[in-house]
Amino acid sequence: MKVLIIEDEAKAARELASILQELDGEITVLATTDSIEQSVAWLQGNPAPDLIFSDIQLADGLCFDIFRQQEVQSPVIFCTAFDEYLMNAFDTNALSYLLKPITREKVSKALQKYQDMKAVFQSPVAQEQLQNLMGQLKVSYKSALLVYEKDKIIPVQVKDIACFYLDKSQVHLTTFQHHHYLLSSSLDELEKMIDPALFFRANRQFLINRHAIANAARFFARKLVLQLTVETAETVVVSKARAAQLLQWMEAS
Repeated sequence: MKVLIIEDEAKAARELASILQELDGEITVLATTDSIEQSVAWLQGNPAPDLIFSDIQLADGLCFDIFRQQEVQSPVIFCTAFDEYLMNAFDTNALSYLLKPITREKVSKALQKYQDMKAVFQSPVAQEQLQNLMGQLKVSYKSALLVYEKDKIIPVQVKDIACFYLDKSQVHLTTFQHHHYLLSSSLDELEKMIDPALFFRANRQFLINRHAIANAARFFARKLVLQLTVETAETVVVSKARAAQLLQWMEAS
């Protein structure tokens, strides 16, 4: 088995390579890359590995940008100290999501999962069934939400919503036309209903439409402050852990 390791911490990369060799002497680590730029260059210039082990937070951003810049067919096992990127990981060829510290037991289970799935997917019948299943699982996001105002039920187009925000345990929405409505859904529920290409979960209080962002300014401790095109009850602050992800999301088409 040929493996690519994407990891910006040299010690962690060495430890992972050592674990892989201990578990299976036939595993060959083709290369270790430590950045988005280096990983994209390697993938463009070499045959695809059988399997990729990738950290998520790299020195020059989040590894998901690698898979946006370069088509990757190889399954990926993500290794990270953070669990907040789980949903993003499974938008790629994610096979498994390992939380650091990476142990021999965790890697062993992930490799076994790879071998089990490889055996199944090599079957022509299974491949046909998988294609049918993927067609059925295409995500359909809400294009409109129903809001209630006195005795009226009003449909609001999702594209017209500038932001959702949580205030005193109640979720509100503000439209680009500066209309305000209350919602019965939680922010977590709304995040699953609407297109993540259009809305970003800035923090626990705000879910923001990309077209509502006027600018992002640096804040202390490597956080970001968002200036929106609509008024908000409080300042929208993005944590250091999510700042890089936000900037990459803002760049995406």
